[in-house]
Amino acid sequence: MTNPRLGYPNLGLGLGLRSVHFGHILEHWPKVDWFEIISENFMDSQGRPRHVLEQIAARYPLVMHGVSLSIGSTDPLNMDYLQRLKNLARDIKPKWISDHVCWTGVAARNTHDLLPIPYSEETLRHVSERVRIVQDFLERPLILENPSTYVEFAGSTMSEAEFISRLAEDTDCGLLLDVNNVYVSSFNHDRDPAEFIRSIPHERVVQFHLAGHTNCTTHLIDTHDGHVIDPVWDLYRMAHQLTGGVSTLLEWDASIPPFPVLHEEVLKAKQFMSEHLPSVVPEAAPVDEDARDDANDVVVPHPLHYVPVEVE
Repeated sequence: MTNPRLGYPNLGLGLGLRSVHFGHILEHWPKVDWFEIISENFMDSQGRPRHVLEQIAARYPLVMHGVSLSIGSTDPLNMDYLQRLKNLARDIKPKWISDHVCWTGVAARNTHDLLPIPYSEETLRHVSERVRIVQDFLERPLILENPSTYVEFAGSTMSEAEFISRLAEDTDCGLLLDVNNVYVSSFNHDRDPAEFIRSIPHERVVQFHLAGHTNCTTHLIDTHDGHVIDPVWDLYRMAHQLTGGVSTLLEWDASIPPFPVLHEEVLKAKQFMSEHLPSVVPEAAPVDEDARDDANDVVVPHPLHYVPVEVE
């Protein structure tokens, strides 16, 4: 594998930094490998939030994860936002900065949601140019995440995996592979989540996200409010093997439990780092030369077939 993770380190197992856990962290300094912050929560904050962040930054590696870059919007890039993002990075020295392949607003209005884009050549050119501008301004590669989606554009001319792969190659950016988002979007659009993970450039994956979601029977919603379900862990095992292992982060943003519960959840990843996938293609049996014409009728079942699981 050439230059895996774009040369970034594998930080280990991390957690999203949330204010409800400030007290626990400052009192116990838990054995967590690293923390990810939501950039917008600290870009303009001072007082106690910034003081706590600076203390944590002195002890743990940090990563900045944004939700308002709106890289897919038709609005001009918000250079004031980018300057505040750059200022925060200067102060806390994150290992990298990430955001999502989406748009979050138009006409200078922020919807505070991660909205889907059409996957087309025109969109690819548009987003690629904006990624280059952002990377030049920040003076570092941008790491981009696949969001969960609930609708798709009829005008799309390529798959999400192809779009993200080409975007990464065109701009030399990195990828944040949200394994739960792959599962959620694939369920909602009746796609194979394993195929998505096999299709992207694994050497460009810098980070993983894991999270829980809500099963509404006909669709899944990326709510980040529960435990990671078994099929998502199965996908994580595959992604870990294909990438050689990258920094893994657990998100839990609603109904947030005590800190030890989160820490225990992300530590479950360790067992999937050492497990191996079953062989995708079974060992071939001898072929009857007279029956060779019938070979194309044989269907090999896929090793990863998922049944939706209700989240409790």
